[in-house]
Amino acid sequence: MKSLITRRKSLLVAASAALALSLSACGGGSTTTPPVASASFEAGTTMQKLNEAQKITIGTKFDQPLFGQKGLDGKPVGFDVEMGKAIAAKLGIPEDKIEWVETVSQNRESFIEQGRVDLVIATYTINDARKEKVAFAGPYYEAGQALLVNKDDNSITKPEDVTGKKVCSVTGSTPAKTIAEKYNAEVVPAATYTACLEPLRNKQVVAVTTDNVILAGYVDKEPDAFKLASDETFTKEPYGIGLKKDDTVFRNWINDQLEEFAKDDTYKKAWEATAGKVIKTVPELPTIDRY
Repeated sequence: MKSLITRRKSLLVAASAALALSLSACGGGSTTTPPVASASFEAGTTMQKLNEAQKITIGTKFDQPLFGQKGLDGKPVGFDVEMGKAIAAKLGIPEDKIEWVETVSQNRESFIEQGRVDLVIATYTINDARKEKVAFAGPYYEAGQALLVNKDDNSITKPEDVTGKKVCSVTGSTPAKTIAEKYNAEVVPAATYTACLEPLRNKQVVAVTTDNVILAGYVDKEPDAFKLASDETFTKEPYGIGLKKDDTVFRNWINDQLEEFAKDDTYKKAWEATAGKVIKTVPELPTIDRY
């Protein structure tokens, strides 16, 4: 009897140890980002101010599968989010000191200009018009515009097929402008791309258009409802990290970190943990535009 009790105690201790090990493995936040750096920066720089405050505010999408989508715990997840965590870590700021603010296409510039966020990492295409208001580090990824259609619709395979037809896209977005001006589609505006899905499902529009990686996320979630009209893209959309227009020192510093992420596998790990679950090919970091 004594040996049986001893054996049961041993099993209980082993089980408790295993549980503790399991819980410790699940804690500590993301495993794709580098450890928090012990960093010091030149006085007066944005890096020094953020490091000293031990807080950073980052704008991102909350409804973009694979790149920025609110998780079950209320925090965003995705490739853009991992890039934000990695930059914060290099500033010496831990993950739990990041304040995530939802940004949508039409408020990204105003949030930066008003100082409501320190950075915007939100499938944010770099273009000359936006450079008039804000600065961009990067690009850190190059997407391309595509079309999302209903699974049973084989009539649309290229952008020319939506000429004169209703297509949903986000107000103020680059894809909305392109599909209207270059392909003469009738744009049905929405506040978010997620808000375009019901009009598509109900056939109030023939397609939703934005970047291929965003649309791939919707296909991944509802493969029986939607599909990409084609694997081909018809634009190049370089994603950048938005920040205050005249903060050249901070922009150059972020660019340096992006190049380092490509070398030390931070970029690769972030991709594989997020967008790489659908898009298996790990992209190369595009050439940084050090304008």
